[in-house]
Amino acid sequence: MNTLELRMYLALLLVLLSLGIYLANPVSLLMLPGFVLYMNRFQIIPEERALTSNFGADFEAYRARVRRWL
Repeated sequence: MNTLELRMYLALLLVLLSLGIYLANPVSLLMLPGFVLYMNRFQIIPEERALTSNFGADFEAYRARVRRWL
């Protein structure tokens, strides 16, 4: 997973937050933690596993330098 993908997930979270505020819909704001949990479990963790198997120590060094959600 590269920094661009992480920024994409963060940008999507911010879009969802902005839309919830714009629509004045508190239910949509309550769903944001669910989005983060879902993305971590079903998107980010599988990608990290695949990148670890493909790039090994190089990817582990990258993970040590870069936070998951920036």
